Amino acid sequence: MKKLAFLTLLALAIAVSSCGTSPNTNPTTSTSATGFWEAQLIGGTGEASKLGFVTAFNVINIGPLDITSFSFFNAGACFANGVKGSTEAGTASFTTNIGTGQVTGSLTYTVTSAIPVGNVLTLTSNVDGLTGTSNGTTTTTGTLSNGVAVGNWTLTGSSACTGGPPSVGGTFIMCQGKATCTIP
Repeated sequence: MKKLAFLTLLALAIAVSSCGTSPNTNPTTSTSATGFWEAQLIGGTGEASKLGFVTAFNVINIGPLDITSFSFFNAGACFANGVKGSTEAGTASFTTNIGTGQVTGSLTYTVTSAIPVGNVLTLTSNVDGLTGTSNGTTTTTGTLSNGVAVGNWTLTGSSACTGGPPSVGGTFIMCQGKATCTIP
């Protein structure tokens, strides 16, 4: 009986000591998202239905976007293009699987008009709505390529911009480094 109790305790000790030491089957690396991104907005009414823009930013894995460039294709009555026409801000959060190089995460991007005052455009990606590939390793920071973010946008502001209601919205796609991108 003592041998059975001893073997049971030994098996239990081995099982407990191995907890938490399983190999990481999903190792991650740092990935940097840089360069130009084009956003196409679908939906909305009035002038809000015509919006689209190109932007450039930098971010590594998680945090605020360091936005280095921004310009609307068609700002219309919603925003004024130019140096002081709007302020832009955003955040990203993504992880990279080393084994596959697959990047998944999320992105938010907000444009607030200075002229005319009070129009706010917000893009919010779906859960894991930011995807792409990375060439990173466990010892190097990779670069995001073929980045795509999809989700929903809302615009609040003047009736001249929204077509009447105080808020309108739709879906968006934002593609990295491509002249055009299409809804998948």
